[in-house]
Formats: sequence, structure tokens, C-alpha cells
Amino acid sequence: MSTVTADRTVGLALGALGVLAFSMSLPMTRVAVQELDPWFVAFGRAVGAALLAWAYLRSTGAPRPSRGQWRRLSIVALGVVVGFPLFTSLALTTQTSAHGAVVVAVLPAMTAMFAVLRAGERPPPLFWAASIGGLLAVLAFLIVSGAVSGALSLADLYLLAAVVLCGLGYAEGGALARELGGARTICWALLLSLPVTLPVTAVTATVHRPHAGAVAWAAFGYLTAVSMFLGFFAWYAGLARGGIAQVGQIQLAQPVLTLTWSALLVGEAVAPASVAAALVVLACVVLTQRSRTGTRTAAPSPTGEPGGSGARPVVASAAHPSPDPS
Repeated sequence: MSTVTADRTVGLALGALGVLAFSMSLPMTRVAVQELDPWFVAFGRAVGAALLAWAYLRSTGAPRPSRGQWRRLSIVALGVVVGFPLFTSLALTTQTSAHGAVVVAVLPAMTAMFAVLRAGERPPPLFWAASIGGLLAVLAFLIVSGAVSGALSLADLYLLAAVVLCGLGYAEGGALARELGGARTICWALLLSLPVTLPVTAVTATVHRPHAGAVAWAAFGYLTAVSMFLGFFAWYAGLARGGIAQVGQIQLAQPVLTLTWSALLVGEAVAPASVAAALVVLACVVLTQRSRTGTRTAAPSPTGEPGGSGARPVVASAAHPSPDPS
């Protein structure tokens, strides 16, 4: 097995682990904002994750990013540390997590679009066809299951803004992880966000003192430790190894997983069509992975962290495509 193929396989596995972690974010946010202020949930979890990030960076002796990397980290921070948590928290104060899964279904396509704009990737037509097929399958499932209803609301606009910013943060972070590594990318982004997240958290906690039961605090803890921290270790490493556009399509399975967690954890109804939809989505994900892409990936760094400093980029062009994983 070639280096590129091995990296892609590992990237897919890491990406799937990240999607599994993120699939519980909307249900956990929905639980948390029922008792805690949405601004506190959005920014407080970023502060908690930043403390974990500081401990990780200090214990590993990670070198500081360059000036250019700091600029790119600000884009990551805007997308995944501030934008997505804030807008989903605001939206889920009035909407269900199942409804939120409708808009999240657009996230893979948004990530792929920003991968083209920000990371220089060029997926072929077959990739886009499979991606659109998966998106349509997810949307059809959500419509049949009753998750789509009514007119466009303010909550829908919040969710749309969250998806756009998240797609940008995913693509920029995945590209930057080829240089810094997945773990260090999210850690530095969290620390960079502290001048914003810490004051907002302090003001919010002062104005609306956080009082909640054990379940809401447990949900907040999950958002802090997993959704905002550990999940990105796997996700950004997967994007760096396997290609942003290609690995990003694994997110097509996230809405189905989110609805499953919504039913199990929040008690929201999910239609029996979920099994059929999951199979269709899985087929589309497999097809995207079998397509030959012009995706730039990075070999593992000498330190063992994917995409870390010192890694040599491996470029697969249309003239010299990377080996097909099949």
C-alpha cells in the first residue's frame, strides 16, 4: 500500500471518529440551552476547552505558530470556536436538534466548496455527483421524518450562518493541520480566541448566573471536552491526511446520527425511514471515497502527528492521480 493510500485510509478512519463525536453536539447543545444561557454555552465551552488546550500544548512543548499561521488560525477560530457554537446555541433555544440536522446536511458540500477556495483541492465530477446524491438522500429522509416543516425562521438563519462559518473553519483548519497537526491546530485556535471568549463568558455568567441540573452540566461538559476539543484532534488530522473535500463527505452520515441521538437522548421522534436513508448515505460516502481526486495530502510528520511541521506534502494531480483505495 502506498503512502498516499495509507494516509487516506487513516484519514477516513480519523474523520469518521470526528463525525461520531460531532454528531452529538446538537442534541447536547439542545439539552444545555434549556437551562443555561446560550451565550454562556457557546463561549463557556470554548474557555473550558482552551484550558485543556493550554495544558496539552505546554505538556507537548509545541512550538508557536508563525505569523502567517496565526492569521489562518484566526479563520479557524472564527468558524469553529466562535461562529458554529454561538449560532447553533441561539438557534436551539427555539428549535429541536432534529430540525438543526436539516441544515447540517449542507455542511459537507460547504466544506468541499471552501476546500476548493482555501485549500486548492479539485474534486472530479463524480465526487460532486456522489456528494449531491448523499445530500439529497439526507434531505429526503429529513423531510419524510418530519424534521422539515414551516417557513424559514430566525433559527434557520442562525443555523445557516453556523454551517457557512463551520465549513470555512473546517476547510482552513484541515489545510493548516498539514503544517501544525490536527491537535495543535484546534489548540492554538482556542487560545487565540480567549480574548473574546473569556470576557463574554464572564459577562454572561455575571448577568445570568449559571444554574442548571446535573444533566445540563453533563451536556455542557461533553460540548467542552469532546465537541470543542477532542473531536477536533481526530477531525483535523483526518482532513489533513485524507483530503478535506473527500474526508469531509463522511459528514453526510452526521444528520442521521444526530437524529438517532436526538431520539435516544432528547426524546425527539425519528421516522423508521432512517435505516433506508442511512444505507443510501453510506453508499454515497463510499462512492466519494472511490473517486479519484486531485486532493493534496500530507505525509505523517517525523513526530508521528499527521500534517505536523516538517511533513512533506504529497500532491496528487489529474495527470498523476493518487492510488485508488480499492
